Amino acid sequence: MHGIRGILRKGDAVICISKSGNTPEINTLVPLFKGMEVPIVSILGNPHSYLAEQSTVTLDASVKEEACPHDLAPTSSTTVALVLGDALAIGLLETRDFSREDFAMFHPGGTLGKRLLLKVDELMITGKEVPSVRAHVPLRDAIYEMTTKRLGCTCVTKDDGTLEGMITDGDLRRLLQKTSDISGMTAGMVMTHTPKTARLGTLAVVVLQEMESHKITQVIVVDQSHAVRGVVHLHDLVKAGLGGDDGG
Repeated sequence: MHGIRGILRKGDAVICISKSGNTPEINTLVPLFKGMEVPIVSILGNPHSYLAEQSTVTLDASVKEEACPHDLAPTSSTTVALVLGDALAIGLLETRDFSREDFAMFHPGGTLGKRLLLKVDELMITGKEVPSVRAHVPLRDAIYEMTTKRLGCTCVTKDDGTLEGMITDGDLRRLLQKTSDISGMTAGMVMTHTPKTARLGTLAVVVLQEMESHKITQVIVVDQSHAVRGVVHLHDLVKAGLGGDDGG
């Protein structure tokens, strides 16, 4: 009621939420909206009210009765209005083809922003910290590499750096359940030939979902030629705040 003409501009739209549609405030404001040729979208508990008659679009939010024991205080009707508001927002999102990238532009902070922007490249272990051996090396050497790099795994690569396989703590435990004699064994004899990988540029949250669905704790990051570029660990993803949701 104060400064309304300074807030609104021609080309805006007004969404009015009202149970009765007949309050003194509504009766004063509606003529101002009409005079400015501002379209009125009403979410109403009374589709036969003054506001309904004056609105460009009317959405019926009426309820049989309120949750209030006296059927007076707006309770059930406010929930209906909230649901209709969400439906309008999602309808607009789809109409405008609002993408994940658009969302990230307007919500760069918090967990939602991280989920939409953070790439696996920013969290992976790189360079000399990446455990890596050749397939022909003794298994003992592979275990030493896993122990010193402390990621619970080692990549097995070819001479050109492309990925050939992977050995994890789980692989070693399963091996030792079968035999305690690892003399003469090589990394290539124990490795998993088709480990889970992620491409450079993959969203970190996508990698996290892959880990959770396959119950694994490490993923190897590779480039277009399948060369090893890094390793990302579950702990790093959780530490980055991807395991929860701030509600936005």
